[in-house]
Amino acid sequence: PVAAALTLLALVSLADAVARWREEGRIAVWLRVPILQSGFAAAAASQGFAFHHAERGSSTLTLWLGEGPSRLPGYASHQLGVAGAVLDESTGKVLVVQDRNRTINAWKFPGGLSNPGEDIGDTAVREVFEETGIKSEFKSILSVRQQHKHPGAFGKSDMYIVCRLEPSSFTISFCQQECLRCEWMDLDELARTKHATPITSNVAKLLLYGYREGFEKIDITMREFPAVYTGLFYKLYHRELPASYRNIT
Repeated sequence: PVAAALTLLALVSLADAVARWREEGRIAVWLRVPILQSGFAAAAASQGFAFHHAERGSSTLTLWLGEGPSRLPGYASHQLGVAGAVLDESTGKVLVVQDRNRTINAWKFPGGLSNPGEDIGDTAVREVFEETGIKSEFKSILSVRQQHKHPGAFGKSDMYIVCRLEPSSFTISFCQQECLRCEWMDLDELARTKHATPITSNVAKLLLYGYREGFEKIDITMREFPAVYTGLFYKLYHRELPASYRNIT
């Protein structure tokens, strides 16, 4: 009875608020509902609110009050996966793993999903260390794969970025929960083996080309610039420009 009374009170208060917002000419409402008060989502739904997204501690609903179909942006439609191709230039060996609990034990580069607010290179370095125990430094982006309706992304789109990393440690101590095997493999062997995932095989050939002919032929590097929003910065990834072009004013 107490919960029902609170829900009814919320419904009346929300209905009054929506009416007032319409009179004020508001065009949209964002409503955040804490997880421990999830019952209020039903009251909001009765006023036309719809779910927009959910996080660990809350859900967010929206109500479009403007004319025509809603023009509110949807929630993030992509997940971002990052892998690290760690190449030891002194030996020509690259770090590879086989995932545990997979039907096909194919060689691949260690990697995983990027955390919110985490830069691409930082994700690659972190994931490599967590899976293999190898410390490394971000050098460049090698490739970007885009895939839609990805089963591992809840049917959403997936971006998968492979980075070139330089190792600063070499003794493997791989995560037994995530990895079945982990080793330093000759890059030439990885480029030729049939026991690698298709993207690993293709990136291995790209990396082999850069290793033999010069990484400037394959690297997508990064520069940081101040954003238009005060105090914020962004990272721009691109093929490196000659100094004569980079310094044009």
